Amino acid sequence: MISEEEKEELKMELAKLEDEISTLRQVLAAKEKHLVEIKQKLGISLMNELKQNFSKSWHDMQTTSAYKKTHETLSHAGQKATAAISNVGTAISKKFGDMRNSPTFKSFEEKVETTVTSLKTKVGGTSHTGGSFEEVLSSAAHASAQSSLADTRLPESEEELQC
Repeated sequence: MISEEEKEELKMELAKLEDEISTLRQVLAAKEKHLVEIKQKLGISLMNELKQNFSKSWHDMQTTSAYKKTHETLSHAGQKATAAISNVGTAISKKFGDMRNSPTFKSFEEKVETTVTSLKTKVGGTSHTGGSFEEVLSSAAHASAQSSLADTRLPESEEELQC
């Protein structure tokens, strides 16, 4: 429990502190107003200050050991990922090469060649056996296009054109 005398002393000290705080706030407000006036005269805008603060903060962050370590780790991980993707691409290319030489693919190639030869004969082209797979596919596409053109009927009169 505090005595009445101590309560009075504390109340006086409290009033004195509140008065000092009020005075300090007024001084601070006057200083801030003066600061703004000086910045306006110098042409320093809020945006310029933000840019400067951001640049300084970014620079400070880049110089930290944590940033450097993270940067190194991510760079190393990127290199590893690139190498891994390259290896996967090489493996897939090799698999496709192996598949092209497989008996199943050769059988498929022969079936396509037979089909193309048959289409050529039906369309009226000359029979051609052998050739590369690319040639066979190309001639099949050509034969298919000719077949589509043969099935297309052109209009015979102006009335048909206008419809």
